[in-house]
Amino acid sequence: MAKLKINPAIVRKNAALCRKRRIVMPTFAQMKDPNLIPDKIKKALKPVGLWDVNPINLFRINWHNDHKTGGFGGVNMLEIPREITGIDTRIVAIVGKYFPTGAHKVGAAFGCLAPRMVTGEFDAEAQKAVWPSTGNYCRGGAFDSKLLGTTPIAILPEGMSKERFDWLKEIGSEVIATPGTESNVKEIYDKCWEIKKTRKDCVIFNQFEEMGNPTWHYHVTGAALEEAFNKIKGPKSRLAAFTSATGSAGTIGAGDYLKKKFPGMMIVASEALQCPTILNNGFGEHRIEGIGDKHIPWVHNVRNTDVVTAIDDEACVRIARLFNEPEGKKVLAQYGVKKEVIEQLGLLGFSGISNLLSAIKTARHFEMGKDDVIVTVFTDSMELYGSRLKEMEKEMGKYTRENALVDFERRLLGCTTDYMKELTYTDRKAVHNLKYFTWVEQQGRTSDELRRLWDPAYWDEMFAQVEEYDRLIAAFNKEVGL
Repeated sequence: MAKLKINPAIVRKNAALCRKRRIVMPTFAQMKDPNLIPDKIKKALKPVGLWDVNPINLFRINWHNDHKTGGFGGVNMLEIPREITGIDTRIVAIVGKYFPTGAHKVGAAFGCLAPRMVTGEFDAEAQKAVWPSTGNYCRGGAFDSKLLGTTPIAILPEGMSKERFDWLKEIGSEVIATPGTESNVKEIYDKCWEIKKTRKDCVIFNQFEEMGNPTWHYHVTGAALEEAFNKIKGPKSRLAAFTSATGSAGTIGAGDYLKKKFPGMMIVASEALQCPTILNNGFGEHRIEGIGDKHIPWVHNVRNTDVVTAIDDEACVRIARLFNEPEGKKVLAQYGVKKEVIEQLGLLGFSGISNLLSAIKTARHFEMGKDDVIVTVFTDSMELYGSRLKEMEKEMGKYTRENALVDFERRLLGCTTDYMKELTYTDRKAVHNLKYFTWVEQQGRTSDELRRLWDPAYWDEMFAQVEEYDRLIAAFNKEVGL
C-alpha cells in the first residue's frame, strides 16, 4: 500500500477548527473497545442524549452503548430463539439501534471522514462532505459532519422513507433527491459526477468505493461479532457463518475479520430476490431498505465470499408487520416466544429481517445443528420505518390474526433453501470481474486497480492501516489541545 499522504497545513487548519468547536476524535481502538475511552469523557457523556448533535457523541460510535445509563456495557446483541426460526442452529445478531442516528452507518461514515481530516486530504472548513447513499449512510455522514464541524450534503433516492428526509432537514443538511428507490444507485453516481464538475468545494465520500467503510467494519463490527459469539458459545459451539446484506459491502467486511479468527466459517452475502446481482446478474426494484444494489461495490472483497442468498422482499415486509403489529405479537406469544423477546423484535429493520432470513436459509441448506452458531447484524430498527408500517396498513388492510398465522408459518417456519448458491473460485472471479463495468467503464478506476483488488494481500495491508490512522488521530487530538 502507498504511504499515507499528509498535508500539514490542512491538518493544522482542521485542528484549529476542532479546537474552536471543542471537538476530540475517538480512535478506532476506542470504538472497538470503549473501555479505552478516558473516564473524563465517559463522565461528560452521561447527560448527553444519544442523538444529540454534540461532538462528544463521536465517542458513542460503537456497539457497546448502554442506552439506559448513558455509559458503556457489553456488546448490544439479540439471539433469535428456535420458536421463531424453526431451527436448532443459534442465530445471534449485534444491534445497530443504539448508535447515534439509530443505525450503524454512522461508524462507516466516520471511517471515511476522520482519516481524511487527520491526513489533511479534506479541509473541514472550506469543503463540504457529500454523502451518496440509499438512506442510513447519508444520515450517518450528515451526523458525523455536524459533529466534526463541516457541512454535509446528502444524496438519496426520492423513494426512501419519509423519516430519512425529515431527519436530514432537521439536522441542517442539504438534501438532494435522485430518481428511483433502493436499487437506483447509478442515478446517485450520476449526481455525484455532476457535483464533481460543477461544485469545486465538494468532496464525495462514496461508501461503495471508500475503503474507510469496510475498514471500520473490519475492526469495529468484526470485533463486536466475535464478542457476541464468545458471550453465548458453549463447549462445543463453532462459528459456522456470518450473514450480511451486500449493500455498500461495508458491513460484510466484518466477515474478513471473522475469517482470520475462525478460518472454517463462511461469509454469506445476502441480496433482494427482486434484484439478485450476484446470484444471477439480475436487476430490478425492491423494498428491503438499506441494501442498494444493481452493481458490485468496489470495496467488496468478493474473493472471500462463500455463499450468496436472495431474500424475497415480500417476506421482509410481512415479517416486519408480524413483529410489530399487535396481532402478530399475540400469535408469536401463542407459539411460545417469550415476552421479553417479542418486545425486542422492533430492533430488526427491513435489512435486519433480511439478514435473519439469510441465516435461516443458510442453516437449512448446510444442515447445521445445535452446536452451530450464525452471527449477523441488525443494522437499524423499525423505529426508522414507522411511516412504512402505516403505508402497509393502507395498502394491505388491517393486520389480522389470520395474516399473522400465514406469515409466521410461510415466511419464517417455512423458509426454504431456494435462491441461494455456493460460490466456487470461478464464480467469485466472475463476480469480481463485474466490477469492471461499473468502476472502470463508468467511474474512472483502472484495470490495474481492479486486478490489485483480487490479491488477498491488498486487503490485509489496507485493514492494517488502522494503526497508522490511530497514531494520526492521537497526534491530531494533541494538536487540538483539549
